[in-house]
Formats: sequence, C-alpha cells, structure tokens
Amino acid sequence: MTALPEPLLADSVTKLDGARGRTVVTGSHGGVFAACLAFRSGCRAAVFHDAGVGLDSAGIGGLAWLDRAGMAAAAVDHRSVPIGDAAAMLERGVISHVNTAARAVGAVPGMTCAEAVRLLAGAAMPAGEAPEIGETREVVEQGARRLILVDSASLVLPEDAGQVVVTGSHGAIFGGNPANALKVDAYLALFNDAGGAATSRLPALQDRGVAAATVAAMTARIGAARSTWKDGVISACNDLAAEMGARPGMAARDLVGIALAH
Repeated sequence: MTALPEPLLADSVTKLDGARGRTVVTGSHGGVFAACLAFRSGCRAAVFHDAGVGLDSAGIGGLAWLDRAGMAAAAVDHRSVPIGDAAAMLERGVISHVNTAARAVGAVPGMTCAEAVRLLAGAAMPAGEAPEIGETREVVEQGARRLILVDSASLVLPEDAGQVVVTGSHGAIFGGNPANALKVDAYLALFNDAGGAATSRLPALQDRGVAAATVAAMTARIGAARSTWKDGVISACNDLAAEMGARPGMAARDLVGIALAH
C-alpha cells in the first residue's frame, strides 16, 4: 500500500506551498476565505481553528463551504489550543466541528486533532468546484485617511501604510514572529479576537508605533472586514489606540471614525 503524505503544518492558510494531495493543519480560522485558500492549494483535506466560532458561526463557516466543494474539513476547539499555531493544534488540539465529508471518514467532535488528521488522510481528493466568494479587499471611504477593508491581513498592500486598516483576520501573531503582525505600519489596525485570546498583534504593533485593537468574536464575523467595521465591539486595545479613544465596549465604527478624522 502506498503511504499517504505527512500532513502539512501551516500557521497561516496563506502559506500553503507543497499542500497538493496532503492534509493541511492550519492555525487560521475556519471561515470562508480561509477555506477558499485551502481549496485552491490542491490539498486533500484541512483542519482549521474554530476561532471561538463567533457571530453567525463565521469561525467555522468554511466547513460547509468546503462540503459544497467536496473537501473534508474539521476545526479544533479554541479552548484546547491557541489560534495561529499549527504544531500545537496537531499536538494537543481537540476537534469541535466537522463537515459531512470529514464525518464520512470517521472524524467526529471530541477526538484529538492528531486522530482526525490520520482519518482525513484517507479522504477522497475533492472533485467539486469552488463556489465563488465575494470581494475581499475594498477602499470604501476617502477622508483625511483612507479606510482599507481586507477580509485577510494578507491582502494589505504597501500603499496602505499610514491608513486605517480594518481586517477580518484574528489578532494573534502566527509563527511566533512579531514581523507578521501586519505588513505595513498602519495608522490604526483592527482584528478579531477569535474568542478572546487572539491579541498578541496588539503589543507587537505598539512597538512599531501602530494603534491596534481587536473586536469580540461574538460581535463581528471573523474573516469579514465589513463586519469588523460595522458590527464589531472593541474587546482589547494597545496604548496607542487607547490614546486615540479606544476602550473595551466601544463600537469599532466609532473608533474608525475618530482615526479617519485625524
């Protein structure tokens, strides 16, 4: 019998070189945009982080999306392991959600991530087509500064430096590298707290002179920058954001309005 390839561990779903035919374990949330990137990588199956599940179950929304594309997928419980750390997920993660294709090969909630990965290695390669996803980057407002909405922080561009950047990404540094906090030095950056613990980007950005805050996962759909902006309620902020007027319980749109005016 031909041995199946080892799983690919990727702290971010934006880093999937060599994924074709393999099961991916990624520290990214299980939202639709992340699911789309996994599907496009050519992987066999994927395990994501459930990011606290959050508003409208956005943290696991990609699992049903991948069912339509014919790919087995699961998510680990945010209470079992931090987001953004694929090795920790494989070592001690506990599965919280599976899609129909994953359940068909025996994966179920409550099992370890390692056991689920073993089962997912036997899943059929996806044979479906990827459903379309909506806009993932917008410049939606012009003022003293530009407002940049990116469903993933990976979509930030060099020209976004000094602007107000609102993301759908979680607020934890992936790979343990502070340089991964954000590609540019924005004026203000907003993230999702993925259930409460994803805030390590905030001090890293403080050190770079960037005001930054997270919104609570239950108030905004992770992976959706417009929801961060329109629906989000601030859960944590760094000192620079606090000096700007940020505080827990504040509407994200109010903080964005302050930043755009300066």
